[in-house]
Amino acid sequence: MEEMVGPRLYSCCNCRSQIALHDDVISKSFQGRNGRAFLFSHATNIMVGPKEDRQLMTGLHTVADVYCCDCREVLGWKYERAYEETQKYKEGKFILEKSKIVKENW
Repeated sequence: MEEMVGPRLYSCCNCRSQIALHDDVISKSFQGRNGRAFLFSHATNIMVGPKEDRQLMTGLHTVADVYCCDCREVLGWKYERAYEETQKYKEGKFILEKSKIVKENW
């Protein structure tokens, strides 16, 4: 009998709340505060903090930290605005730090 396996996803490293689907990964080539990070098109079970301008490696962006809605762990940030035309594709997308998420159903 085959075991039913759900979609591959990422969960909070602290409480295992489901945060994002593997299918929503846009890129794994990003840099977070604490190392490697992934760019996602969507994220769930998160809270978005206040917006602030940050000078990042790719220029000035308006971002908001994102937190796990269950345990309040900072998981990364949401790109609210990119000031450079070449960076506009990031707007509305999420950076989740690899060290803050764990794979589930792999």
